[in-house]
Order: sequence, then structure tokens, then C-alpha cells
Amino acid sequence: MKKLDETLVMLKDLTGARGIPGNEKEPRAVMKKYIEPFADEMETDGLGSLIAKKVGDPNGPKVMVAGHLDEVGFMVTQIDEKGFLRFQTVGGWWSQVMLAQRVTIVTAKGDITGVIGSKPPHILSPEARKKPVEIKDMFIDIGASNDEEATAWGVRPGDMIVPYFEFTVMNNEKMLMAKAWDNRIGCAIAIDVLKGLKGSKHPNIVYGVGTVQEEIGLRGAKTAAVKVNPDIGFAVDVGIAGDTPGVTEKEAMGKMGAGPQIIIYDASMVSHKGLRDFVINIADELKIPYQYEAIPGGGTDAGAIHLTANGVPALAIGLATRYIHTHAAILHRDDYEHTVKLLIEVIKRLDKAAVDKIIFD
Repeated sequence: MKKLDETLVMLKDLTGARGIPGNEKEPRAVMKKYIEPFADEMETDGLGSLIAKKVGDPNGPKVMVAGHLDEVGFMVTQIDEKGFLRFQTVGGWWSQVMLAQRVTIVTAKGDITGVIGSKPPHILSPEARKKPVEIKDMFIDIGASNDEEATAWGVRPGDMIVPYFEFTVMNNEKMLMAKAWDNRIGCAIAIDVLKGLKGSKHPNIVYGVGTVQEEIGLRGAKTAAVKVNPDIGFAVDVGIAGDTPGVTEKEAMGKMGAGPQIIIYDASMVSHKGLRDFVINIADELKIPYQYEAIPGGGTDAGAIHLTANGVPALAIGLATRYIHTHAAILHRDDYEHTVKLLIEVIKRLDKAAVDKIIFD
């Protein structure tokens, strides 16, 4: 295995943490470990979102940079008499990426390895073989002989089930493969933004936030934004990469390595034009690459942040990522680093006058 630098170690730790919606304890602890050295204050809200506060000008505007801690996964709902687990998806899954994939059941007695199974195709009719297996007909095999054995191992309804995958630096070392890029990469960017502001002046108060339960309705962003009450909000998340075979630019414009995606529209929010122009003008000035994206079928935490109190100018920034909501997604390290650089430079310029202009111009 290639030797990992400091950034890659952090990314490995973040993506390796297990945390489906409502079970974000592990990724929250990892994010706290990495962001705390650069924060003046740390707190959590009532749902468990992590809020790291860094004060530049105590009288300046509040700027929130949010990534979500949770990943898509599953939950045990039932143990049948033969010891197989029935489960509920938590977050969005496509049935075709699930079968024969390894998972980890996180129990009070420790981790248990399982595999997602279904009725074998060899005994299906030719017509049935042509159809995707429905999620309701899948189960998880943990090698138990019966329900009593599974229970004795510590399995019980409500236990978290997470995809299993090892963090991998690919042959092209800019290409990074892992589970849970959606959205530990946003948490990593929040960490590195606070790190990049260490020792430098910025005319505002910055909040690096790891939100909970994004995948099931932007829930943690609602509560965290109420606690922060920001003047400006950024959600950093993954976006669709349209650079794989069969995808047209009409379907997805994003390309890995072409810079952060400026999300102009998604199902949860029309991006704030003043803030969008402010960010784009800085990217143009500093020659930081970026690309535009519209995602009519999905939303980000910015959708919750922008509705806080009297309204918050907000923007979602994405990293083009392949195979999101699967066991193994791929993103490009250059996009990560350009996003961190862009947000740091934007924050350095977000003084009260700039925020007033964004809001009232």
C-alpha cells in the first residue's frame, strides 16, 4: 500500500468511520479530533451536529461551512428464524449496486460481517432473471444458524449496517476511492478551511459544521443553522460526475478534476445569485478552476440553511464524484484542494460590507 500523507490519513479516518443517519457518533469523533486544534470553541446541537467556531472579527458576519457526517446505509429490522437479517435502507439506494456486497453490522457486542443476498438466479424463471431484484426481497447473511445464535452475537433490531470498503489510493494517485465520500469529503473540507485560516486574519466568525441526518431530509442542517444563526451559508457535498461511459453532458455536466462544482440549482434551493457571483468572481480573479452544475433531482444542506430565521444567502459547492451511494465512490484530489482554497479565499473577503452588498444589492 502507498504511504499516505497527512491529508490522506485524515480522509482515510473520516471515510472509515461508520455513521448512518442517526448514528453519527464515530464520524463526529473523528471530525472533532481533526478540527478541534483550529477552533476557538466546540459544541454540538441537540441532534448531534458538530459545530467548531473560529473567531476572526468578533463583530463580523457569521459564515457557516457545512459537510454532513452521515452516510447511506441500512438498519436491522428483523432476525428471521434461520438467522438471516431483514433490513431497512437508510438513505437512497439503487437495488442494482447492493447484491453480494459486504457489510458490517455494528452491534453492542462488536462488529459482525455480513453479505447482502437474494434468491439465486439459477432457480428463477428466464423472465424473472431479466428483472432487478427488489430491495424488499434481499436479506443479509451473517453466517448464523438461527435467530438465537444471531441474538447471542449481539444483533438486534435498530442496529446500524454500513458498507464495507477499504480506503484506496488508485494507480493515478489523484484518484481516491472510498465508501462514504458522501459526505465525509465535505467534513474534511470544513476541517481544512479552518486549518487554512489558522494564524491569518479574517473579518468574520467561521463555523465549521458536521451535520447529521442529511441523507434523510437535511435534518441536522436545520438544527445546526438555528444554533449558529449564520449570515452566509455554504454546504459542501459531492456532485454527479458525468465523465463515465454513456453519460451525456445534457444528463450530467460535471467532470472530475475540473474544479469545484458551483451548484446553481437543485431540488432544495435556487442558489443565491449575489453569493454565487461573489464566489465566481474570486475564483476568476485567482484562476481557481470551477464548473457549473444543476441537480434537479437532489438537494444539499444548503437547502435547509438558506431557510433559517429570516433567510440566509447560501450556496452549495460540490465535488464531481463517481458512484455515489454505493460501496465504492471515486473523487479527484485536485477538486478537494481547489475547493478548500476557494472557500478560504472567499472567507477572507467576506466582511460586513461584502455581506451587506450580497444581501441588499
